Amino acid sequence: MGKVIKVSGPLIVADGMGDSKMFDVVKVGKDRLIGEIIELRGEFASIQVYEETAGIGPGDEVVDTGAPLSVELGPGLIGGIYDGIQRPLDKLRALSGDRIARGVEAEALDHAKKWTFVATAKKGDELKAGDELGYVEENVLIRHKITVPVGADGEVAKISSGEYTVLDVVAEMKTKTGKARVTMLRRSMVRKGRPYRQKLSPTEPMTTGQRVIDTFFPIARGGVAAVPGPFGSGKTVVQHQLAKWADADIIVYVGCGERGNEMTDVLNEFPSLTDPKTGEPLMKRTVLIANTSDMPVAAREASIYTGITIAEYFRDMGYNVAIMADSTSRWAEALREMSGRLEEMPGEEGYPAYLASRLAEFYERAGTVKVLGSGDITGSITAIGAVSPPGGDLSEPVSQATLRIVKVFWGLSSSLAYRRHFPAIDWLTSYSLYSDRLSNWYDRELGEEWNSMRAEAMRILQEEASLNEIVRLVGADALGGRDKVTMDTAKSIREDYLHQNAFHETDTYTSPKKQFRMLKLILEFDNRARAALNENVETEDIFALGVKEKIGRCKYISEENMSEFDKIEDELAAEFEALTGKR
Repeated sequence: MGKVIKVSGPLIVADGMGDSKMFDVVKVGKDRLIGEIIELRGEFASIQVYEETAGIGPGDEVVDTGAPLSVELGPGLIGGIYDGIQRPLDKLRALSGDRIARGVEAEALDHAKKWTFVATAKKGDELKAGDELGYVEENVLIRHKITVPVGADGEVAKISSGEYTVLDVVAEMKTKTGKARVTMLRRSMVRKGRPYRQKLSPTEPMTTGQRVIDTFFPIARGGVAAVPGPFGSGKTVVQHQLAKWADADIIVYVGCGERGNEMTDVLNEFPSLTDPKTGEPLMKRTVLIANTSDMPVAAREASIYTGITIAEYFRDMGYNVAIMADSTSRWAEALREMSGRLEEMPGEEGYPAYLASRLAEFYERAGTVKVLGSGDITGSITAIGAVSPPGGDLSEPVSQATLRIVKVFWGLSSSLAYRRHFPAIDWLTSYSLYSDRLSNWYDRELGEEWNSMRAEAMRILQEEASLNEIVRLVGADALGGRDKVTMDTAKSIREDYLHQNAFHETDTYTSPKKQFRMLKLILEFDNRARAALNENVETEDIFALGVKEKIGRCKYISEENMSEFDKIEDELAAEFEALTGKR
């Protein structure tokens, strides 16, 4: 037991802590505030406290629990809403009201609730760590697998199906060193990644239903992406859209340091939204971690690790998990504050010198892996972090450190946002390093046309950017017929395809097949318009065709009415044939 000798905001220095270890959890003062050791020097320990430290002073006792910061893992996680150190907010509210009282603790999982455990292994089976012992049907979407813990490999000595709490023993293993009793509750350190057999290269995309992302800047399943942008450019809405519609089995959403009303939107929306693939509420595959800007700054730093550890737990069951971190800039600000209070030598703009390595530690826990066990099961974590650079300046340290790690950059543009073009992802500055690697998947699933169509659409958008300089100088009337068609097609790609309404029930999500049909229609109009120019048709006559408006409204065709695209294609062909037949 140690004694407090210094208090500096969320940082406390204690004496008499020579027997402690780095990252041990401690309890501070008579209220037993939760803290974590982040620096040890002889008998002195620097502790970041995850609660308000007002009233703590020199002489107050510090008790080391002897255990690192860990999370509880087991049935009951899905649909949970936690703070940055995995305290369930609904239980905290029941204990202390709308304002979280200091020193309040609550189990992350319900230790009293009974779950129906179905054994899939039997007595006498030889199992390795990671092999399935049985499962719990957590809800209609998630089968929660109970596996052999690390260090408990061996022969199943005892196992039975039945009604159990997470603390009850569901199986006993005969190991080399004795017997291991297995419960459904696991505890895992948050600052150390969970083990796996092998990391694999990503080979297929995580479809998001957002056309600008899936078409031009796809992210691979198991990949990492950053969404940087200035205030008001729509980072949070992009994150919400990905959390709602991404092709992932489980979503872990970490609201790290953002405004409370944004997390309120998530909490209000998700229970009422329906997953397009299953028809069930989205909360049945979601875990939320809320550590908003008005909550303790030190817990903000821990929330990222809490989220990625929960994601790894479900990955180890063979699920594809997506984790959204909104935003890593606020997390980095928490690092900067604690570094300053530790009196460390500051790096660029006051951030600690280890900022880049800490960011890399987080993002590199994503990926597609072969999980532990004797089978050939794979799982993945796709990590997407929002970055909030002050004033939209991407040269600041957090943005630069992030860009050195991630392989997808969805750069949000304030000029697009001011023009009410959402999602405001700038197609001229964004990039995806996964595009070439995923081309085989697109060839197989959407046909060989897709990659050439995508390249052609991007070429047209880039050509439009060059032509805009001429238009600004001498006006659109000075352009030739082909350039006018290019400008018109680019406008159609921008407004009819890339512009997407997150709050429209049909437009909010677009399947890859619908994206293919939409883009094909736009480019088909472009090809036929250029062919018509060769037959001396005036551009004004081409742009006056009635089918143009129908192409512009294709985004509102529901997934159930895809036959409408065939009708528009027939109408497009008929109108151009009639136009050129007049000549």
